[in-house]
Amino acid sequence: MKWLGDHPFYSLLLLTEKPAAWPAGWVASIPLALGAVAGLLWGQVTGAPGWGWMAALGLLLFVGADWALLSALPRHGVSYGPVQPPLLALACLRWGIILAALPMGVRWPLPTWIGVAGIQLLISALVAYGTMIEPFQVRVTRLELTHPRLANPGSPLRIVQLSDLHVERLTRRERSLPSLVAALAPDLIVLTGDYLSTTYSTEPLALTDLETLLGQLHAPGGIYAVWGTAEVDRPEALRLVLDRLGIVVLEDRAVEVQVADHHLWLIGLTCTRDVAADGARLRALLNDVPDDAFTLLLYHTPDLMPQAASLGIHLYLAGHTHGGQWRVPGLGAIVTSSRYWKRYESGHYREGETDLYVSRGLGFEGFGTLRARFFCPPEVVAISLSGS
Repeated sequence: MKWLGDHPFYSLLLLTEKPAAWPAGWVASIPLALGAVAGLLWGQVTGAPGWGWMAALGLLLFVGADWALLSALPRHGVSYGPVQPPLLALACLRWGIILAALPMGVRWPLPTWIGVAGIQLLISALVAYGTMIEPFQVRVTRLELTHPRLANPGSPLRIVQLSDLHVERLTRRERSLPSLVAALAPDLIVLTGDYLSTTYSTEPLALTDLETLLGQLHAPGGIYAVWGTAEVDRPEALRLVLDRLGIVVLEDRAVEVQVADHHLWLIGLTCTRDVAADGARLRALLNDVPDDAFTLLLYHTPDLMPQAASLGIHLYLAGHTHGGQWRVPGLGAIVTSSRYWKRYESGHYREGETDLYVSRGLGFEGFGTLRARFFCPPEVVAISLSGS
């Protein structure tokens, strides 16, 4: 959802960014109207007003439960997205299920309603799981790579990648992160963009919380970062925070790094929508890198992989896709925000001499989206690089 200018729902997302301005009566009237329509249709089609009342009241009860859950999330420090857009989306989904069951309800009203109630309860369970449980199940993914251009086969270089933090406020997910990273004993930490939620991209308290979080991360080789999506990462707001913390932002720069007896070149590119231009800038930066160097590219999206592979980049770290954030078992990501869709949705890929790792990230999409993860837990990437 973050190639915003290319996204077909961009205008709708902009409308949902500040839903607090939506009239409360207008928001409440939509579920009431949906309930009335469902009740009238069920009553007329089945010829039994009782089934109509059940349809209307059942919908309103489930929507009321959704409202209670979504309203509780910010109050209890779970997540800080708006209530109205996901509430209305859930109301429409539930309404659609009730209407879709009408043809069967004409012949078998009671069994049909038992099935509809079961589906509605399953939706409630999934929403509760996706908002309150999975976002806090941070996984550490370990990747071990060897390369002849790295020294000391028996002494690996440990790199931790963090991506797509999307901080809104500090929750127990963010508060657990520093100790988790410290336990990995990284020699180097790299950040691959999207530090604040879109909705909170210039909000002072979110910036303060981000500084508190990043200030607890330490590595002897330092912390290096690149900007994420232009609409998410506002350098005018973030630069001062990162500078105060001594985090080096690589804006179209290649730097030589010597850490843990290993020598490599870090290349950081600012992400734009013009992949061809970004690829040309990468090619130009490589002119300053020795031919025998091990190269590590930081670029927010995985969309530069074809160019990186053709240029012989050794390791390329990206994020942006969130792994889909909402995944379907057996299918995986439905939306990846990558121009290559599922080709680089998440995980480890290798093309030619180039290894790419696409992190699922830690946070959520902003705007009016439901702050949830489904079958796509947040991720910290721990990479071990050794000579061969």
